[in-house]
This record gives sequence, C-alpha cells and structure tokens, in this order.
Amino acid sequence: MLNNAMMNAKDAVSASLAECFVTIEGKRYNFMQAINLEAKIEKTKSEIPILGKTGKGNKTTGWKGTGSATFHYNTSIFRQLLYRYKETGEDIYFDIQVTNEDPTSGAGRQTVILKDCNLDGGILTKFDADAEYLDEEADFTFEDFEMPEMFTGFSGM
Repeated sequence: MLNNAMMNAKDAVSASLAECFVTIEGKRYNFMQAINLEAKIEKTKSEIPILGKTGKGNKTTGWKGTGSATFHYNTSIFRQLLYRYKETGEDIYFDIQVTNEDPTSGAGRQTVILKDCNLDGGILTKFDADAEYLDEEADFTFEDFEMPEMFTGFSGM
C-alpha cells in the first residue's frame, strides 16, 4: 500500500455551513435566503507565436469575474435595484461576502469578498401552483475580489 498522506473524511467542508452578506450602498444584508452561489474567474489569454516552435504559447492577458446564485423568492432587494435602473438609468454595484466554515473540518475558514458586483438581470415576478416553494436565480459579474481569510493547509499536503 502507498505511504501517502490522505485527507480525513471529516475535513470535507459542509456545503451548507456558510454565511453570505450583500452590501449595497453601505447597507449590509445578511443574505440568509441564499440557497447556492458560485463565482468564477475566467482568464483571458492571447495565443503567442514563437519562432522555432510548431505550436503557439498562451499568455494570460486579463480576467473576467462571473457568478450565479439561487435564493428563496422572498426578498425584493435585487428587484429594487432593477427597478431603480429602469426608472433612473443608475446602475447599482454591490459587494457579496461568502464565508465557508465547518467546525468539524480541519480546513479552517475561508472568506471571499466579491467587489463591484452587477446583476445581469433578474426575475420580476413569478408563481408556480405546483411547487413546494419559490426560488429565483440571478447571474452577475464582478470587477474585483479579496480573500481576507483562506483555508489552512492539511498536514501532508
């Protein structure tokens, strides 16, 4: 048998043990109605021709931040932003802070703050007579991010 160090099952981070806060114009909301959220970075690259090689290299030239979230349909916070844009043309940017922390896991705590988020659009109203509950999805972009807390490394990594 290999003599490699292995992760303990208890160190997997629970999917539901997280906090999510949204800060809009200095007002901070505990976004407890969030069901899930995922934010990604896509690096933009340029193909670089290199003399003496048959293939091209790839050079990173920037990045784009995108995200999506699903939350319970029980708040009008984002609809208010969309309405304000419709009425005034003023587009509102906001921050989203997500902290993952599972007290059972040795991974510790990670906090990521997505800066200058902007909605791609949103649901104005809905109903579903056959559903157990209503939820809604929102896609967004973000301009920057911070990581004030990072997971700790495990022994053997």
